Amino acid sequence: MSRFSALGIRWILGTLLIALLIAVAVGHVARLRARDALQENVLTDARLRASLLDSEIARYRLVPLALADDRDVVATLSGTPGATEQLNRKLEALARTTGAAVIYVLDRSGTGAAASNWRTPSSFVGSYYGFRRYTRDAQRFGAAAQFARGTVSHRAGLYLSRRTVNGGVVVVKLEFGRIEADWARAGGDTFVRDAAGIVLVSSRPEWHFATARPLSPQAMAAVRAEASLPDGVLRPLPTSSRDVTATVPTAHPGWTLTLRRPGGPIERAAARTAGIGAGLGVIALAALLWGLYQRVQLTRRRTAELEEAVRARTSELTREMEERAAGEARAADLREGLRQANRLATLGQVTASVAHETAQPVAAIRTYAQTSAALLDRGDTGAVRENLATIARLSDRIGAVTRELRGFSRRRAGPLRPVSLAEVIDGALLILKEQLRAVTLTRDPIPAELMVTGGRIRLEQVLVNVLQNALEALRETPGPRIALTLDRGGAGRVILAVTDNGPGVSADVVARLFTPFVTSRSDGLGLGLVIAHDIMVELGGTLRHVPGDGGARFELEMVAA
Repeated sequence: MSRFSALGIRWILGTLLIALLIAVAVGHVARLRARDALQENVLTDARLRASLLDSEIARYRLVPLALADDRDVVATLSGTPGATEQLNRKLEALARTTGAAVIYVLDRSGTGAAASNWRTPSSFVGSYYGFRRYTRDAQRFGAAAQFARGTVSHRAGLYLSRRTVNGGVVVVKLEFGRIEADWARAGGDTFVRDAAGIVLVSSRPEWHFATARPLSPQAMAAVRAEASLPDGVLRPLPTSSRDVTATVPTAHPGWTLTLRRPGGPIERAAARTAGIGAGLGVIALAALLWGLYQRVQLTRRRTAELEEAVRARTSELTREMEERAAGEARAADLREGLRQANRLATLGQVTASVAHETAQPVAAIRTYAQTSAALLDRGDTGAVRENLATIARLSDRIGAVTRELRGFSRRRAGPLRPVSLAEVIDGALLILKEQLRAVTLTRDPIPAELMVTGGRIRLEQVLVNVLQNALEALRETPGPRIALTLDRGGAGRVILAVTDNGPGVSADVVARLFTPFVTSRSDGLGLGLVIAHDIMVELGGTLRHVPGDGGARFELEMVAA
């Protein structure tokens, strides 16, 4: 009995020792496997969160891209009356629709010209942002992005900017509060760092602008200045050696996303469960084997479910990317359709304006023909020949204007070349020679060597339109006068001003002066100034109305050759 007891004691002690060794070994293996599974889970989750972040940023990048050549933006930056309020309302509606924190437009100097928060006391309109890097880089390179703290709202966000067609900057600010809240609800600590190791976006607000690695005092000062950060914000990021961490790159240059999950409790639970199972397995081998088998099966099933979830999410993201690409292709087709519709509308304007553009030379031909008949009766054949030569030139000019109008309808500008401004003015005055007899015309001397970039017929067409409008306005004015003045301007520009002493342009017409079919005359088509303005823009210049106390003043701004 004592021998059995001793053997039993030895067996019990041996069994306990083996159970302890197996429990320790199995517990260690289980801890490692749990950490590996958690690591894979964390890495997959980090990639999904990075993809969602990239999708959010990409969606907001389209906003400044779409507004860069928006006509209301261009009109506001060009100083068009009434355009600023219309753009403010558009930006306000767009910010409300997209969920952007704020959308605003800066002029060439970096001052706010319009903003979605124009109604609020903290409106960006009139504020100077030329010191911001996103402003400087956009004006220099065309597009920029900067994460910084708002100088007005004091909330951090990503500023996406793009240069407009006339030198301004469109900016949209993206705040990540909703994404950070989603990350916090999903569990774990998620944060995004830039290339310098500074935390920009985090599920834990107290980690904003924490530093993942030491920075020199000079580097910290530069970061605070660029991002408008107060003192004490840059502090070391808390670390934990027990957490399971996964870091993945994002589509935004220099940004990486890190996800931390606590690994200690999961690992300890796995080790404890495995140890108990191992101890029970030594006592009951069958139960242990069954338990291990079930555990392996459960692990495989969980892994398979996780992989299936990853595949499903990847397939969903791929489908979203394909749908987005298809949507962009459809948007490109729609834009091209709009351009074609605009060209057809312009063709209709040009067709309607042929009579308007050829009326002056036809009237001049009729006058010269009548004069020639009288001269022929008197036997003045020399003057008749001169009149016939003039009629031939005017007929050629009618054909040239018609060809020019056809070319304008096709929007084929052709190469620009230097032309003599004096010849342009002489040609226009020749067409309107008879009409100009009724007014006093004064003109600055134009040097023969002064050349501008453009086409002679087109520039003559613009000048004839402006002069004809002045003549029509002076029809009921006593002592009518028209003055042509020259201003060499600056930066390679030449300005020719046409001024009359008529009644001027009424206030209700000024705002829509260059809109098709807008005219103050009962017999006018409302197309002359529209075509003239389009021609000047196509030649690199502009046609504008300059308000004054009396009469009307139009300026033709051209590029000096």
